[in-house]
Amino acid sequence: MSDDEVRQLLREIRDVQREQLAEYRRVTERSLELQQRAVARQEQFGRLYRRITAVTGVVIVFVLVLLTFTLTKWWRYLFGF
Repeated sequence: MSDDEVRQLLREIRDVQREQLAEYRRVTERSLELQQRAVARQEQFGRLYRRITAVTGVVIVFVLVLLTFTLTKWWRYLFGF
């Protein structure tokens, strides 16, 4: 091989390596972006879960208080005591 052929081959190798590096960077950036989106979505669902749990707890307490009040008020009419 002549020096010109070797240089041309080395240029081609360099160009391909640059293209591969650019593609690697693009894929890495996209992966990072997707991971950040996933984390943000998980945080949203976590907040939603906490809200739903709190509301459910309040509803359960309200139902128990209402049931207790109803039973104490109507106990003797329901069970004859």
